[in-house]
Amino acid sequence: MLENPRSPRVRAVAKLTKRAARSDTGLFLLEGPQAVREALTYRPDAIVELYATPQGWEKHPDIRDAAQEHGVRVDLVAEDVLRAMADTVTPQGLMAVARQTPASMRDIFAARPRLVAICEEVRDPGNLGTIIRAADAAGADAIVLTGRTVDPYNPKVVRSTTGSLFHVPVSVGGDLADVIEAAHRAGMSVVAADVKGDDLLAARAEGALSGPTAWLFGNEARGLEDEALTLVDRVLKLPIYGRAESLNLATAASVCLYETAFAQRDPAGR
Repeated sequence: MLENPRSPRVRAVAKLTKRAARSDTGLFLLEGPQAVREALTYRPDAIVELYATPQGWEKHPDIRDAAQEHGVRVDLVAEDVLRAMADTVTPQGLMAVARQTPASMRDIFAARPRLVAICEEVRDPGNLGTIIRAADAAGADAIVLTGRTVDPYNPKVVRSTTGSLFHVPVSVGGDLADVIEAAHRAGMSVVAADVKGDDLLAARAEGALSGPTAWLFGNEARGLEDEALTLVDRVLKLPIYGRAESLNLATAASVCLYETAFAQRDPAGR
């Protein structure tokens, strides 16, 4: 059992809470049973190290079985060791170190996707994680991150995805103009979500969201630059019926993605 929270091994794991260490090593942290379970189910090959407190290991027999099935070794650790490694204040007894597995933008669009979420300069980890989770739930084929969007392997992003990071391809670091061009070449309509746009209800009535669609979401505070809006096929906004000043980015993105998911699955083709 690892019992020294100041050992070099523990410090190396703890450094992965910082972007520089993640960039240098190509590794990232998975905290909690849900994230570990999803990784073992969908990407067991990505897991490098698995750590558990005795109580955490005893509590999750399904994770024990999955780790054994895939030949993933577990190291038991003391509670204070897990706390020293973790980004959270109260870790839930399980943690893993995994390899980053970003997808290729070229491969994403070569597969002729039907629904893609593009994030341009989304900076809040919770927002990005929720968008990835919503895109997964809406049946999106991929998420493409451009500009200075927050690192998808940031611990807060990973937690917010609740495992969806392992369900859907995520591309990182693309140039927005190149991404939009690739989407167009793949036969997709690129639709920006922005307060300067037309009412989404009109687009729904026209059936404009039923084809292959790439939604573009921008920065939480500034939205999308005018230059970016000139590159897309359409700019749409969600109507506000109450007195709220605006919608949270992740909430708005969830609605937009589901609008397309519904339109693409409408048996009447509306």
